[in-house]
Amino acid sequence: RLRKAIEESCPHLASSVYIRLKLMAEGELKDMEQFFDDLSDSFAGTEPEVHKTSVVGLFLRHMILAYNKLSFSQVYKLYTALQQYFQNDEKKNGIDESDMELTNTEELDGKMEKEELDVSLRDEEISCSGPLSQKQAEYFLSQQASLLKNDETKALTPASLQKELNNLLKFNPDFAEAHYLSYLNSLRVQDVFSSTHSLLHYFDRLILTGAESKSNGDEGYGRSLRYAALNLAALHCRFGHYQQAELALQEAIRIAQESNDHVCLQHCLSWLYILEQKIFDSCVLLEHSVNKSLHFGLPYLASLGIQSLVQQRAFAGKAANKLMDALKDSDLLHWKHSLSELIDISIAQKTAIWRLYGRSTMALQQAQTLLSMNSLEAVNVGVQQNNTESFAVVLCHLAELHAEQGYFAAASEILKHLKERFPPDSQHAQLWMLFDQKIQFESAMNDGRYHIADSLVAGITALNSIEGIYRKAIVLKAQNQMSEAHKLLQKLLIHCQKIKNTEMVISVLLSIAELYWRSSCHTIALPVLLQALALSREYSLQYLASETVLNLAFSQLILGIPNILHMAIEPVLAHGAVLDKGCAMFLVAKCQVASAASYTAQKRTEALESAILNLNEAKTYFAKVDCKEQLRDILYFQARLFHTLGKTQERNKCAMLFRQLHQELPAHGVPLINAFK
Repeated sequence: RLRKAIEESCPHLASSVYIRLKLMAEGELKDMEQFFDDLSDSFAGTEPEVHKTSVVGLFLRHMILAYNKLSFSQVYKLYTALQQYFQNDEKKNGIDESDMELTNTEELDGKMEKEELDVSLRDEEISCSGPLSQKQAEYFLSQQASLLKNDETKALTPASLQKELNNLLKFNPDFAEAHYLSYLNSLRVQDVFSSTHSLLHYFDRLILTGAESKSNGDEGYGRSLRYAALNLAALHCRFGHYQQAELALQEAIRIAQESNDHVCLQHCLSWLYILEQKIFDSCVLLEHSVNKSLHFGLPYLASLGIQSLVQQRAFAGKAANKLMDALKDSDLLHWKHSLSELIDISIAQKTAIWRLYGRSTMALQQAQTLLSMNSLEAVNVGVQQNNTESFAVVLCHLAELHAEQGYFAAASEILKHLKERFPPDSQHAQLWMLFDQKIQFESAMNDGRYHIADSLVAGITALNSIEGIYRKAIVLKAQNQMSEAHKLLQKLLIHCQKIKNTEMVISVLLSIAELYWRSSCHTIALPVLLQALALSREYSLQYLASETVLNLAFSQLILGIPNILHMAIEPVLAHGAVLDKGCAMFLVAKCQVASAASYTAQKRTEALESAILNLNEAKTYFAKVDCKEQLRDILYFQARLFHTLGKTQERNKCAMLFRQLHQELPAHGVPLINAFK
C-alpha cells in the first residue's frame, strides 16, 4: 500500500524507497533500528529536511511513535515480516519489481501477515489487525463499546469482535481496555469462563501498566484491587453464583474500608442489597444506601436505589400513588443530571407497575411516552440509540397489550420489530422470546389447539420455569386431566408462596378454584377464592381482585345466589383483556337470567332481552380472539333464551351456528355452561 501511494504521487521516488527498504531487509535488525533513529534526525536543525506539520512529516512522526511503542518481540516480528515480504517478492519469476501489480503485492502481504503475525487483513474502517497506533486502537474500542451500549445490532458480531480483539492483544497484550471490551463481549453470549478470564486480565493489566497509579496517586493499586473484587462480585451475581459473589463482595468491602473509599463502599452496599434480597427482603440496607449515595453526591447510584426500592414496595403491595411520588422524585434527579438511561428505566418501571396493578390504559400511556422520547445521549448518525433493556421491556409489554385486545397482527409486527432490534444472540433477546411464546400460547388456547399450546410449554419453561409450569397446568386442565393439573398447581402454589410471588399465587388459586368447579365442588372453591381475594386486596392488585370477585359471583350463581356485580365488572371492562371482558359479560347475562326467575312476566321478558344484548357483546369480544368454545356456549345460551321468548327464527339461527361449532369442537363429556372461563 505504501509503494502504491508513492508511485501515484512521486513515481521517481518509488524505486529509491524500495531499494532503501530492501537494503534494510537484507541487513540486520540493527539496520532497522538505525533507520528509525535517522528518521528522528530529519526534524532536527534550523532548516530540517522535513517539516513536522507537513503531510510527510506527520506520516513519519506517526510511524516513529508506532515503532517506539513496540515491545522487543513485536520489533522482531516486524523485521522478520519485512524480510519475508522481500523474499516472496523475489520468488515472482518473470515479473519486474516496478511493474508488479498491486493485487499480487497485497496477496503476498496478506499471506505474510497471516503466517508470521497470525493476523488477517480486513477493511481499515472496521479492522484492528496489524499494529495500530494507540489512538486508532482506542477509537476502535470506544466505537464498539458505544455500539454495544446503544445499538448492539450495528456492532461486530460476538465472534468477529472477539477475533479483532485477539488480534489487537497479540500486538499489545497489556492493553487493558481491550481486555475489558472482551469481557463485555463475552457477557453478550453468557460465557461465564471467558468473561471472568477477561475481567481479571483487565485489572491485572491496569495494575501492571500503572495507569491507575498515575491518575490516582499511591491509591491506584488498591483502587484497582477493590474495584476488581466488586466487578467480580457483580459478574458472579449476574450468572447466579451468589456464594462466590458474596465472597468477592466481602473482599471488596474489606479493601474499601482499609482505604476509606466511601464511593466504593456505596457500590458494595448496593450489591449487598441485591445479594441479600435473594435470601430475604431488606429495605433497611437499600434505604441506607440511597441516603448515603445522596450524601456523597452519587445521583446515579441513588436513583438506582430508589428504583429498586419502588420495585420492592410494589411487590409488597404499597399504594400506587406513593410509588409514583417516589418515582417523580427520582425523575427530578435524572433530569437535573441528564441521566438519560435512568429516565428510560424509570418510565419502563412505571409501565411494569401499572401492568402489575392491572391498569393497562396507564401502562399503554407510559409505554408510548418512552417510545416517543429522544435520547439525551449524543450518538453517531445512523445508530439506533434506543436498543436498551428499558425499550425491550416496554415493547414486550406493548406487544402483550395488543394481543390481549385481540390485535394479534399488530402484536406480531411489534415482535418482528423486537427480533430485528434485538437479535437472538443479543443480551436482551430472552425478554421478547418469552413474550412471543406466551402470546402464541394464549392464541392456541383461545382457538382450542391444545396440542400446539402443549408444544409451546417447553420453550416457556426454558425461559421462565414458573410461567412454564403454570401453563402446563392450564393445558392439562383444558384437556380434562384434572388430577394431574391439581397436583402440579399445588406444587407450584407451595413454591410461589415460598419465594413470595404473590401475583402467581393468586393466579394459581383461581385455577385451583376452577378445577373444583369442573368437579362440581363449588363449596370447596369458595375458601380458595376468598384467600385469593384477601391477597389481591392486601397487595393492591385491583385487576386480580376484580377477577376474583367475578369468580366468587359465579360460585354463588351455581349455589343459587345470583347477583349483578357492576362494581367488579367496571375495572375488567376498562382495563381487562378481551377474553376477560367477554367472560364478565357472559357472567352478567347468566346472573340476569337467574334473577329473572322471581320477576313478573313483563320484567322477566325485559331481563331476558337485556341478557341477550349482553350475550351479543360477549360474543363480539370472544370473536376478536377467536375463542370458539366460549362462542359455542353463548350460542347455546342464546338459543335457549330465544326459545323462551318465542323467537323461533332467531332460535333456529343460533342453533344452526351452535351445531356447526359443536361438530368442530366436541364437548369431551364436560357439561356446557359450567365454568366462568
